[in-house]
Amino acid sequence: MSLPGPWKTAWLTGASSGLGRAIAQRLAGSGCHVAASARSADKLEELCRETPGITAYPLDVRDVQATNEVASKILAQHGIPDLILLNAGVGTFKKATRFDAELFRNTMETNVIGIGNALATMIPAMVERGSGHIALMGSLASYRGFPRAAHYAPSKAALKSLAECLRFDLEDKGIIVTIINPGYIETQMTENLEVPMPGLMGLEPAVDRIMKGLTKQRYEIAFPWTMAMVVKLGVRVYNDAYFTATRWIANPE
Repeated sequence: MSLPGPWKTAWLTGASSGLGRAIAQRLAGSGCHVAASARSADKLEELCRETPGITAYPLDVRDVQATNEVASKILAQHGIPDLILLNAGVGTFKKATRFDAELFRNTMETNVIGIGNALATMIPAMVERGSGHIALMGSLASYRGFPRAAHYAPSKAALKSLAECLRFDLEDKGIIVTIINPGYIETQMTENLEVPMPGLMGLEPAVDRIMKGLTKQRYEIAFPWTMAMVVKLGVRVYNDAYFTATRWIANPE
């Protein structure tokens, strides 16, 4: 059973499946009313039927006008959310030898521009109120590049930088900023990945880590700790050493 959280209302994007869906259910179970957005209206309606306290707001965050309209509805119907958790994202892993410009564009538009679209609708209201909590769904892939991640890792690196910039500008306005950097989690996104997945974590333990970190208002929630330690160490080593070690880890044969 979920413990009461510090938020009465939340807006969660990417809520129709996987990690987003589980977080929405956990928030609603703690007594928080969740405005849930995702592209799949059918999956959102199913989520709302299963879990009281969740209202569906179908949305493709790449669409600026639609994002503005959904945000306006949420503000009118629920007020300014206490928590905004921007989780909508896509992830595709393939070698850069088959680099796909359209796939790269879609990933950046969803994982980065889409988050910018949502932030632009809510930050002014939070600043005016003088409080709020913004959480961005990043990844441990944001720290350094790795094999078969050219279509994905750059988008998460951009979010890592964005979170740092937001913290500088919003902290003194009473707004908490959190970047969530998970490793591999057992969701639909990882089901068919044909890449090594060290530290693969179950969905519920991952949600436990996220909710604990959000409740404690941490700036960064990074897990599992072993993988977080490895990737952060990777930032500190020389490039040649990093490339050699990472190639061996990805292709030990």
